[in-house]
Amino acid sequence: MEIIVMGCGTSQGVPLVAHDNPGLDLSNSKNWRTRTSVHVIIEGHHVQVDAAPEFRLQCLVNRINDVDSFILTHGHADHVLGMDDLRQFCTNSGKAMPVYTTAQGKHRIEAIYPYAIGAMASPGYIELDVSLFPKELKLPGGGIVTSTVLPHGSESTLGLIFYEPSTGKKFVYYTDCKTLTREAIALAQDCDVAILDGLRPNFHPTHMTIGKACEMSVEINAKQAYITHMTYQIDYGKWPESELAAAYPKVGLCYDGQRIVLK
Repeated sequence: MEIIVMGCGTSQGVPLVAHDNPGLDLSNSKNWRTRTSVHVIIEGHHVQVDAAPEFRLQCLVNRINDVDSFILTHGHADHVLGMDDLRQFCTNSGKAMPVYTTAQGKHRIEAIYPYAIGAMASPGYIELDVSLFPKELKLPGGGIVTSTVLPHGSESTLGLIFYEPSTGKKFVYYTDCKTLTREAIALAQDCDVAILDGLRPNFHPTHMTIGKACEMSVEINAKQAYITHMTYQIDYGKWPESELAAAYPKVGLCYDGQRIVLK
């Protein structure tokens, strides 16, 4: 299994526009964060999770030439607004893109992309086959993705657990959430890698803090964990010297373009 971090920034991206971003070292390329998404290759099947506004550029930078299935964790703008750039993948495959999401996510897709539902409107357009995510999704090739619902304000998020039978590896992706439910903790137990929402050091009403994410990494007993969906308040270069890093040595920070291989 391979995980490609397409982006790991908060909804406004990092650095912020029209803001001095205090404490952030902009000479460090790992502090430049596009909006959050990942690409997972599991048993040879390419799964794109969310499509940020920068999705096209993320694909070019990371040389993403295949998307076989698409998962929308929830319908917020920073996760859904890049979906029109799935069009070339539809053209290449000659068929509709299988899309899996929540009921609210499905409604959002239909509202933003009405031309993509049903038969392709015209050659070169996107064509989406949108379904509600089941409890367990069996992918072509044999990969298995289990879902759980995570609290995220007024719109819940899909938490995703990827299991690859050929390697026995488990990857957990819990972005955009205020906390982890008992079910989410149980499903993630003993995972090889977890990528967890950790917005910033201080309180936020709909996201975990970076401290809470670290605590949750222990709850799920992750062999290795990384933080995503970060604001400018988290500096990549300063993390190794922080108290949290010392207390949670198995936790690191994501960065755009990061590749994690599990075998």
